[in-house]
Amino acid sequence: MSHVPPTRDDILASATASALPPDNDTADTRLRHHFQAMAHMNRVFAIRGGEKVVLLTDPLLDRRVVDAVSGIAAARGATVREFMAPTTQLTDYPPEAAALVEDADFVMATWYASVNAPLFLRLRKERGQRWVKITYFRNLDLLDTPQGRFPPELVGEITRANAALFPRGQAFDMRFSDPRGSDVTIRFTPEMVSNMLDTNRWRGSTLAEEPGCYVHYLPAHGPNIYDREAFRREKGAVAEMEGILYPQWAIGFRDPFAEKIGIEWKDTEVVKVHGRSREADVLREMITGARLTELGCGHNPKAPRFTAYPAGPNSAGALHWGVNYAKPSSYLRRTVPNWEEPPLHQDLATFDTTVKLGNVPLIDNGFLMALRAPRVVEAARRYGDPVDLLESFVE
Repeated sequence: MSHVPPTRDDILASATASALPPDNDTADTRLRHHFQAMAHMNRVFAIRGGEKVVLLTDPLLDRRVVDAVSGIAAARGATVREFMAPTTQLTDYPPEAAALVEDADFVMATWYASVNAPLFLRLRKERGQRWVKITYFRNLDLLDTPQGRFPPELVGEITRANAALFPRGQAFDMRFSDPRGSDVTIRFTPEMVSNMLDTNRWRGSTLAEEPGCYVHYLPAHGPNIYDREAFRREKGAVAEMEGILYPQWAIGFRDPFAEKIGIEWKDTEVVKVHGRSREADVLREMITGARLTELGCGHNPKAPRFTAYPAGPNSAGALHWGVNYAKPSSYLRRTVPNWEEPPLHQDLATFDTTVKLGNVPLIDNGFLMALRAPRVVEAARRYGDPVDLLESFVE
């Protein structure tokens, strides 16, 4: 009887077939990774001896996060006080929290108001308060993830390389396209570029060391390739913008969109939502008339590639189009009642966008071009294999 040669199906059916190494998830490896992430966390939370630390928290935050930051502060001779609000969705600070925050040197916060509340902006600008926003560190177990142990300094190098691609001293069009047919243009002036890039986040400051800094942990959320910093937050100032975007997903929707839903823009305003699906109807009611306030770009190649919740994807090259509107969304209040952001906001996600600054490619089909900048590759060599660190995405 002749031997029957194995088929592809035979190989697939075999319980021992493999051409890849086993997952090396041993206790030793987990311990090494954990301390690697802890070392990064200690540098980000650059609390100094004698400082007054204030934690602005909410009831759903993992209490171990509070204890961890309190432990870092105690080890450095700093004092810690906490103000727990009933929710993260605050659009401004509670008046009873003002005196506590005004007395702080260092603030860790979960509140949505952290970035925009006038008092907080003034304290960072005039008093040099240092802030860490932890939208993406609400559970201590996130230390034990690839993004948790990715070097924050390397995220900073990626950010600086990305900033270097922006043309200086000239006007240009920022153009967005993708395989679904999106075609959006934002017109930039030299002043807009200077204003936007002259912030600690675009300088690649991922450690809370610089006076007046506002950093994200886990690093990084954004920075934004367009936001109100382009006009130094001047009230009513918006960019010239036009076109149509076909997002792949949005906060509060269980699955990516099956229909090609079109979001039509005019000068940062959503003027029309195209589509016939239930999802299109929901978005039409929610965001028609909304304004684009932030266009966030992920800079961490180890952030989960397709995680849009809670505030848009952080994976390098993925985008979130953050819009604000006046009427709270009943849909979001039903589907994500405990969302970390208020139902006056929505983040539209795209993972495959091509972005050009004039003729300069910033993102190619969702791949952040800064990941291949020589300065970034050289910096990555200090921590391991650059290809593994920069181009092996977590999907």
